[in-house]
Amino acid sequence: MKDQDEQDLAEALRSHRTESERTLLELVDESPVLLVFLRHFGCAFCAMALDQVSQIQEQLAAKSIRPVFVHLGTPERARPYFKYYKLDSVERISNPDASLYQHSAFALRKTNPYLQPFNLAVLRGWFKGALFKYGINPIFKEDAYQMPGVFFLKDRKIVRAFRHKDVSDEPNYLKLAGIR
Repeated sequence: MKDQDEQDLAEALRSHRTESERTLLELVDESPVLLVFLRHFGCAFCAMALDQVSQIQEQLAAKSIRPVFVHLGTPERARPYFKYYKLDSVERISNPDASLYQHSAFALRKTNPYLQPFNLAVLRGWFKGALFKYGINPIFKEDAYQMPGVFFLKDRKIVRAFRHKDVSDEPNYLKLAGIR
């Protein structure tokens, strides 16, 4: 079973390309990857994820860890968000059909975005500052049902994974990358 899981992951990494036309497999073979799946670009918590990864870029680079983002939008829609958070040179995968999100290796679930505002964890996250600092756009251009996640990939394996239970979950990116 373990061999099959590794083959499934390798196939997922081989079949998805970044906006610069590199496969995820090529990137993972070159260095460890912190693979960050986003929801939609109107999501305050996704903006927070971009901001937090931007703030730790130097620490990741010092350990030769490459952040790679997966998003549901088009490259044109994503570009200004990554530029704003000084992540314009970071590898990104446009995945509007969510095939990578739903691949068995990552298995990121879906939720109802209209119920999230009534979730106490989400309300706490908004009041802790996410809503005020990052804003929210109630008009979803991407699939707002899709949940995010973060995976640390090394040697063609998922070393550590964080699958969000709520959109407001705050992964510790450095810990996931094995830095803290």
